[in-house]
Amino acid sequence: MKRTLVIFKKEFLDTLRDRRTIMLMIVLPLLVFPLLMGVVTKIAISQSKKAQEKVLKVGLLLNGNASAFSDIIKKRTDMTVAESLGQEDTETVIKNGTFDFVVAFQSDFDLTTNQKKSGVVTLHYRSSSEMDIAKRRLDDVLSQYKAQLLDTRLKDLNLEKEFVDPMTVNIIDIATMKEQFGEKAGGFIPYIFIIFCFVGAMYPAIDLAAGEKERSTIETLLTSPASRMEIVLGKFLVITLAGLISASVSIVGLFIAVKQAVKIPDEILDALIKIIEPSTILMVLTLLIPLCVLFAALLLSFSVYAKSFKEAQSIMTPMNFIVILPAIVGTLPGIKLTFLTAVIPIFNVSLATKEIISGTIQTPMLMLVYLSSFTFAGLSLFFCARWFNREEVIFRGI
Repeated sequence: MKRTLVIFKKEFLDTLRDRRTIMLMIVLPLLVFPLLMGVVTKIAISQSKKAQEKVLKVGLLLNGNASAFSDIIKKRTDMTVAESLGQEDTETVIKNGTFDFVVAFQSDFDLTTNQKKSGVVTLHYRSSSEMDIAKRRLDDVLSQYKAQLLDTRLKDLNLEKEFVDPMTVNIIDIATMKEQFGEKAGGFIPYIFIIFCFVGAMYPAIDLAAGEKERSTIETLLTSPASRMEIVLGKFLVITLAGLISASVSIVGLFIAVKQAVKIPDEILDALIKIIEPSTILMVLTLLIPLCVLFAALLLSFSVYAKSFKEAQSIMTPMNFIVILPAIVGTLPGIKLTFLTAVIPIFNVSLATKEIISGTIQTPMLMLVYLSSFTFAGLSLFFCARWFNREEVIFRGI
């Protein structure tokens, strides 16, 4: 064990001297969440403000109807209204930017509504994130006009509003904001943690095996008093620690992002603060430990097999997709942690972390995730040790 720790110390110090590794293991994870939250929040606020402040160009096709609607919309200072669209069709005037919206009433709208029937109004526009926000203002005008027509109709019939609204439905959602946030956005956070576990471990793994082959230093290490198992354990512990450091630093980045968050609704901010509670973070980290062990063992095995640093990169690059795919699937709504998904590597950690964040994790499921994760981690470490003992693998290409 002493020799293993000596090798661990030596390899860890060598890893810390590599600027590229430090960048991927510490700097990048620390900056991702603050930058991501800052940029996304700024863009969302800017786009929403732009859409709300935009003066909408609205064309009306009244066909001699709905004069009351025309009066309502013309009083709006945030809309310019034109009742004459010329000879161009509706689709053309929207595409060429003449109008943002066109509101068309059926030719017999007034007659139909006077007969106590439903008149048809068609709203034309080109959907986009900005226009969808702006459309809410036009929806308000239409709702106001609809309420006016309903009031007139009820007065003519000498009826109260309750006549057309016989039932009031009270909806009580017992899900907390933390649960709602965890369900809708919580899947994205474990996705980031998993990616940094992998990326943080990848470059140290490449350097500590394939890199040593290129530098012709692996033979020197093999002639030392340390056994093959002690050497592989020392390297393995460094790679595992690198992955854990990267994931832990990304959690620190999340903490900084939350503390510096501005212009975020209080209820969402409260949910974010609860996510970074020590108990939540501790549970997430314990899930990441076996995942880092799995990544470290697999990456070290591929690195030992590779002839050079470049070949190791070529072999490991496709693994990014293998890691990303189950992590992405875990972010999708409706995907739940079950007895089946709890035993699928990577996928189970993504789903379990998502439920930990939302506060809905069940102890039996969590224990199954731990059991399956440590089992796969142990098997991968066993394979790595056996792989490292094969002369044709270590000296491949030397």
